[in-house]
Amino acid sequence: MKKTLLILSAVLFSISGFAQIKPLTTVKVDSLVSVNLPEKYTRKDTLGQTILSGNSDYGYMVVIRAPNANTDPLKKEKDLNKVLKDYIAGIKGQSSGAALNVRDTTLGQLKAKTFTLEVDEGQGKQYRNFILLYTQDVTYTFEYYFEAARETLIKDEYKAFTSSIKISDQLHRTDQYLSNAKGMSSGAKIGIYGGGALLLIIIIAVIVSKRKKQQEAA
Repeated sequence: MKKTLLILSAVLFSISGFAQIKPLTTVKVDSLVSVNLPEKYTRKDTLGQTILSGNSDYGYMVVIRAPNANTDPLKKEKDLNKVLKDYIAGIKGQSSGAALNVRDTTLGQLKAKTFTLEVDEGQGKQYRNFILLYTQDVTYTFEYYFEAARETLIKDEYKAFTSSIKISDQLHRTDQYLSNAKGMSSGAKIGIYGGGALLLIIIIAVIVSKRKKQQEAA
């Protein structure tokens, strides 16, 4: 019996290893950023905010483009780090989860943050992989949501999603912060750190709530 189960497991593993994910389609978030999403994705544009989302084979993809409440430029890299840290803390607080593997990454010429949010609300662990990209005018959030049971299956699909993110050459590091300038005023800090982060956190909370309702209805 054990031998039969081992053979069956090997066959299933082999099949899953060769399974091909459904092709994604290239979508323009705006004139500067594009990404690949499932063919049957939805797009909502409201008051300057753009939300693109779609169910993939193994997960759920969401891209959010949110205008910043204050478009005054950040002065130094440490200011950018503070902004991204506040975003992560806000997202973590909304979901009561743990932020794992927080690290720097690059998209084009820009600095970004990537991390995984682990959430367990009594129905098994769920994960949300985030990439946060801040520019002076808008903040982009790329999210890939999946259940723990599918963790071994998502690798190729997640790679196809994240590696497809394309940033225009028109965007430079100076669109994030001006390293040769002096520190910003307290008023600017409040506007950027508070207003911009709060807006994006609210949008993400709505997406999560909608996703939960879809799961309950399924």
